[in-house]
Amino acid sequence: MDNQLIILITGTRKGIGKHLTEHYLSQGHIVIGCSRRPVDLEHSKYSHHQVDLKEEKEIVRMVRSIKKAHGHIDVLINNAGMASMNHLLLSPYSAMKSIFETNYYGSFITSREVAKVMIKKKAGRIINFSTVAVPLNLDGEALYASSKAAVESLTRISAKELGEFGITVNCVGPTPIETDLIKNVPKDKIDELIGHQSLKRFGTFDDVTNVIDFFIKPESQFITGQTIYLGGVM
Repeated sequence: MDNQLIILITGTRKGIGKHLTEHYLSQGHIVIGCSRRPVDLEHSKYSHHQVDLKEEKEIVRMVRSIKKAHGHIDVLINNAGMASMNHLLLSPYSAMKSIFETNYYGSFITSREVAKVMIKKKAGRIINFSTVAVPLNLDGEALYASSKAAVESLTRISAKELGEFGITVNCVGPTPIETDLIKNVPKDKIDELIGHQSLKRFGTFDDVTNVIDFFIKPESQFITGQTIYLGGVM
């Protein structure tokens, strides 16, 4: 990989996405971010696109704009996502549709379009986001965990399909991190989840960043199709 990378991160307005943006800017990389609303980050090496990841045309337009401006994309981090916790019988269709459109469709379309750009250089890293809710099969997580299980399947299959082009595809599955994503989850549910971990604490932004750094580093060019869960969840 080049010393200065062109990195596209989805969902950069807050939380993990914002932390990753600041992290890679501090390393001298060029970062392009996107979210549905504007961000308050100003940096000479950062540019932002207002994009709804539920809309294919908006994603296609963004990726074409990045290619025109920079010529290539080295890294895609599909960070944007939404969560929901509800019993299966109380889960409306609208919630299911919104969660899958954001978590799965958004990751799929963005990966597809960015991979088209990466193929020209025969190199690239795609990192998706899952969750420990997938292996734990917790009550109330049917919609969220199912959407992320689909992302894990996408990770494995796209790793096979894109391997011949020098593109690796991997996935990180964080434990609960104190962000807006879990602020509406009942405390007893969070405690139950953490209780399933070998390391019984909240995750941190740095825990996630460490895994993504590992996937991106040049020495990781032979690692693909993997999902790493944090906190000792198996």
